[in-house]
Amino acid sequence: MDLLDFADDTLYFEEPLAAEAAALLVQAANAYGEPSAELALLRAHLLAPDSLTVLVGIYRYYFYQHRLDDALQVAELAMQLSGRRLGLPAWEHIDETRLAAAAANSFGMLRFYLLALKAASVVLLRLGRIADSRQRLCKLAALDSRDQLGAGKLLEVVDAFRSNTEDDENIPDLKLVAA
Repeated sequence: MDLLDFADDTLYFEEPLAAEAAALLVQAANAYGEPSAELALLRAHLLAPDSLTVLVGIYRYYFYQHRLDDALQVAELAMQLSGRRLGLPAWEHIDETRLAAAAANSFGMLRFYLLALKAASVVLLRLGRIADSRQRLCKLAALDSRDQLGAGKLLEVVDAFRSNTEDDENIPDLKLVAA
């Protein structure tokens, strides 16, 4: 399946969002870097707890503020919400049959779910939790045999890095510029 095919599917940011929540996202963007930005994002989340658009805003805020534990929680919440919409089990239990069923349900939502899984993997790498990240990347690479989402390439980098270290306890800070 072509995970880059965006034809005829609604993307998460095209879903309706209450005007007040949308205004809070704009307020957060305008106040970026100030404490009021986070407050606006969290208020938007209270108004629209199932909005993936709001979750992406919160994730980005935390990620770029280097609040990686918070970013990981948001990525996992995004996976839970999108996975529930798709009828998916936890990421560890997804196989090709479940992937195909989810794609038939909403291809755009499936892409979102898989990219949230990759985002969680990147955050885990940044946190130095290499083994946890690698498990997710291996699952993603197995589900994306054409490596359209780039998990296979990222896994190659992780494995090359790991082969140059003795064990996960002594791994220096792995800095990823982009993933």
